[in-house]
Amino acid sequence: MSRPSGLEVAEVFRQHGEAFRVTHGATLLPEQRRVMRAIEECRTAALGGHVAECDGCGHQVIAYNSCRNRHCPKCQALATAHWVAARQAEVLPVEYFHVVFTVPEEIAPLALQNKRVVYDMLFAAASQTLLRIAADPQHLGAEIGFLAVLHTWGQTLLHHPHLHCVVPGGGLSPNGQQWVACRTGFFLPVRVLSRLFRRLFLDGLEEAFARGALCFHASLAHLADERAFADLVASVRRTEWVVYAKPPFGGPAQVLSYLGRYTHRVAISNDRLVKMEDGEVTFRWKDYRRGNQQGTMTLAASEFIRRFLLHVLPRGFQRLRQYGLLANRQRAVKLAVCRQLLGVAEAAGESTARPEGDQAADEAVTGESLARCPVCRTGQMQRVEVIAPVRVVGGGSGVPLGGARLDTS
Repeated sequence: MSRPSGLEVAEVFRQHGEAFRVTHGATLLPEQRRVMRAIEECRTAALGGHVAECDGCGHQVIAYNSCRNRHCPKCQALATAHWVAARQAEVLPVEYFHVVFTVPEEIAPLALQNKRVVYDMLFAAASQTLLRIAADPQHLGAEIGFLAVLHTWGQTLLHHPHLHCVVPGGGLSPNGQQWVACRTGFFLPVRVLSRLFRRLFLDGLEEAFARGALCFHASLAHLADERAFADLVASVRRTEWVVYAKPPFGGPAQVLSYLGRYTHRVAISNDRLVKMEDGEVTFRWKDYRRGNQQGTMTLAASEFIRRFLLHVLPRGFQRLRQYGLLANRQRAVKLAVCRQLLGVAEAAGESTARPEGDQAADEAVTGESLARCPVCRTGQMQRVEVIAPVRVVGGGSGVPLGGARLDTS
């Protein structure tokens, strides 16, 4: 079943978001409301825009502004390109590994009610696990660096928090004088990683409970009792936790390609949508438990929106973090040492990427001139008008009620 052209998550929100707000308004968090409004208004008259005209053929284009919300499927492509372009200087000519840390399904509901605390705990436990095991002389005996990105969804949009880590296959010796490479095709033993990750995470969870940093609502209210909480921790401590090391990437180009697909991903992309009719949304999904078998799933629009909003992160929460050799404060110096020890030239592009909206930067990452006329292909598009944002009233449906252009020519 093919996806009709133009079907987007934004359209689902525009058609069914207001009814969802009426029904679920009492339980919606402020950041969820902000995401709904941003997606509904993205690239519409509600945010304003501009009119560009070709200085050759006179062709005109109206371009409305983007919401730039990190949960918006439409706003991530260029953001991804800029971020990946900045990472090119950080990729080393070594084997790279992909390690995934997942918490048991019994922890997921607790994480959903305590996103900031538990997600921070996931980052802390996974990063400390990798850094400690890699530093152990019985394993690698080196200081490593890696990038970690949080995903909170599965293919059916249900809550499934897990951390993807992209790790170079080696690191600096304790004295910083040698590059210590891992064995070809093997990074660190996943059983050892799994057990330390489980211990660190659960120790952090118990500490958070002891200082009253966790909240428990609805079906989890009983966990406020110390004995009930201890029983939960004891039960998941007895289970094997999933830490999965995927086969190594083929080379630096594949690492960048992977980063482009994963770092700025949202819960569902527009290209997975198939149709929306009769109050239902159909989308494609992969069943990883059945050999990546592909199928479609149909949900009521309200349930689709509910699942999408499960993955809205707390305001200001950093879902992409770098550790060890790649930590912000020491990255440039440490990477220079790594390149010297590996015998490779200093990478180009060390300066930070220019922000989105910088036309030269946008052209650099897209490979196209954004100023060239799409019709005559010779003229240059010149901004001739600014379109003022449209006043929107009501509950935030994002449907403009009226507006005007400001002539700045």
